[in-house]
Amino acid sequence: MTVNRREMLTMLAGASLLPAHLAFADAADDAATPLKELARRKGMRFGNAIANAPNRFGDPAYRALMARECGVLVCETETKWQGLEPRQGQMHFQPADEMFAWAKTQGMQLRGHCLVWQPEKWLPAWVNARDFSAHGSRAAEGLLREHITGVCQHFGKDVYSYDVINEAVDPASGDYRSNVFTRSLGAVEQIDLAFRLAHEQAPHAQLVYNDYMRGDAGSARHRAGVLKLLAALKARGTPINALGLQSHIGSWDEKGDGANAAREWRKFLDEVSGMGYDLLITEFDVNDRKLPADVAARDAGVAALAKDYLDLTLSYPRLRDFLLWGMADHVSWLQTWDEAPRKDKLPMRPCPYDAKLQAKPLRAAIAAALVAMPARA
Repeated sequence: MTVNRREMLTMLAGASLLPAHLAFADAADDAATPLKELARRKGMRFGNAIANAPNRFGDPAYRALMARECGVLVCETETKWQGLEPRQGQMHFQPADEMFAWAKTQGMQLRGHCLVWQPEKWLPAWVNARDFSAHGSRAAEGLLREHITGVCQHFGKDVYSYDVINEAVDPASGDYRSNVFTRSLGAVEQIDLAFRLAHEQAPHAQLVYNDYMRGDAGSARHRAGVLKLLAALKARGTPINALGLQSHIGSWDEKGDGANAAREWRKFLDEVSGMGYDLLITEFDVNDRKLPADVAARDAGVAALAKDYLDLTLSYPRLRDFLLWGMADHVSWLQTWDEAPRKDKLPMRPCPYDAKLQAKPLRAAIAAALVAMPARA
């Protein structure tokens, strides 16, 4: 049986033979160097998504941790359509504006997430209730134009990169998702239009398609669907610059296929890069639901999973952005996501810092991967 480094670290930690804090003791840079600085040295941006909530942006300690470690801020929900305009015509920019203003005082750059979240359940209810049948595609196009223009004009040149379309491919089938816009405009046509409108209003910005495909067998149709979409957009001359890799890694696919998953992931990234697209890690965390309950063993396993994934993914020089989706365990979306919980019901430990804002082995694994990756041109 072949055992890779990830499996060995996990087994040793589980047997209490390897203290979790030593799993990456050979990292080339010590913990005193901010992650944003390690990334900057190699030509990469490093940041985090944060929500305007009392235990996140409203927590001075958590905000200070982010200021120390990050050079980019992304809003978790405040720049999504349902966050900006929960009721038609009532724009709600204040929470995002507050976070963006603070970020600029810290010298951070700003990313926009996301102009259109494609699944129907994530569009505002009033958008889903619209009936475009009387006026056809013109009414659907008009609403998209109004929204994208309003957001891009409000933020102006402050936002250097937008997730224009989020999650347009159904992971089970690989087909394009259907919503109120696709039924009037067509799926590829609607996505193309959204990118053209974003380019028209924010010609300075990097424009990104963002999705959560992975390398495992259970994600094969998802990967194929994303490649099909990217090829279709390229053929149309759509002004799309990059693919966002959400990178919610860890224990997802019950089939589990180890080394083959890494090969398929590299093959996928090669195909995307071969089309001329850049890459971003947009929402990184590690689902630990299949790792042991023991904290030391679990943290070592999470760190090893992360290092293997990052060593592969960061080897692509066209990848210049690395964003976390939460810096500390207690604020992670995985704590309340009920589709793939831990069977023992323990809180997950998916982030580089724990609930007390103490660094974990995952933080050391991220630092080691940033130090080891090739420099960007």
